[in-house]
Amino acid sequence: MSSFGWLDHSEHERRKALDVIKLLSERDTRDELGIGTVRDGFSDMFFPGTSTIQTRARYFLFVPWIYLELENKHGRSAAEDVAQTARRRELGLIEVLASSADPAGTIGVVARQNLKRLPSNIYWQGLGAWGIRVFSGTQPQYHRFLGRTQKLGSVNTRDDDGEPIYRSVSANWHPSIPEPPRGWAREASLSLLKREAVFLRERVLMQKRNTMLAFLIDNGLESGSESFPWQHRHFAEFPEGVKEQLQHARSFSETIHGAALLYNLMLAEKKANEDWIQDYRDRLGDWASSFSSRRAWYQKWNRKRFWEIVASSGAKIPLGTRVFIDRWLGLTIEKIPSGAVGESDQTRTLIRERERSLKGENGARLFSARALEIWDGRSGTQQLNFRWPQARTITADILTGLQGSY
Repeated sequence: MSSFGWLDHSEHERRKALDVIKLLSERDTRDELGIGTVRDGFSDMFFPGTSTIQTRARYFLFVPWIYLELENKHGRSAAEDVAQTARRRELGLIEVLASSADPAGTIGVVARQNLKRLPSNIYWQGLGAWGIRVFSGTQPQYHRFLGRTQKLGSVNTRDDDGEPIYRSVSANWHPSIPEPPRGWAREASLSLLKREAVFLRERVLMQKRNTMLAFLIDNGLESGSESFPWQHRHFAEFPEGVKEQLQHARSFSETIHGAALLYNLMLAEKKANEDWIQDYRDRLGDWASSFSSRRAWYQKWNRKRFWEIVASSGAKIPLGTRVFIDRWLGLTIEKIPSGAVGESDQTRTLIRERERSLKGENGARLFSARALEIWDGRSGTQQLNFRWPQARTITADILTGLQGSY
């Protein structure tokens, strides 16, 4: 089969863009100050193959099961027919999962038949990252490939009861993908069977060995309700390399959070909304107190090493982003007392000019009355957690499955 590796890289970037578009509807997670490349670099480093809109681990199997069934069909179909058939199967799965004993995390449970972005699209990049998807092209390229190719499986594609027979002879998917339970498409839930969890564990360990995700799964380290990955109860047991990465990620998350809060305070002031102004002053004050308590740590923070670790993730950081972050860190750590950050002309000018450089005067809320008019009081205020909530759920799914039955 021909390789489309270079195109898959662009597909990865396209999917990141789609995730960003999805997040635009979630006010707390918007990347208003353009630091998303650093955030995503750490996220991919800790939890490769995940995204902010993934929900449960079993989708890593639902998608190949659907496609393997299509591959085992006789005859040729147009790429559009392949895509439409797969879409019908995925939409049908919504109803089954929503009424199952474990429905939490069902994708499309609200939109149902109007769902725009299917699980296969959401998980496509992750399936490749974990080595479950062997086909190296984009999802549309895969549909076209199937559209011009005869079935790849056994001659007998159904057993005596009419159930699909899944053959591990596809060149597009890992040969050890476990067969689905009989009648799974009519009775599926989001809970993993043990053989399925074992397979996913092996894929993560084989493909992404030296990551936090792999370490948690390999050592059976369950998580609690921690808000951030560096708060994990077993942090002391982590490999030194992972601990170092987490310490740098934590310092970045905590320090840059002040910039997001200040940006929102400045918008509240432009809106002249006293309730919002007081709220952001209080939140910025809480941030300043926390910052002050760790200031000695930040002053010893090796920021040169921080950028080396970010670069090691493969993230491409625009020069303007690095300059903005370095200037913010320099001002808040070295020059301006924590309690004065919110009132400093230097920090306010930095925030104002950063937004204008990203959006232009017509799109920047601090410059454009029209852009400010549609601001609803909260934008990008959530402290960076590097996909920890999603990774925590997916990890828990696998660890729970490992304790179950085959």
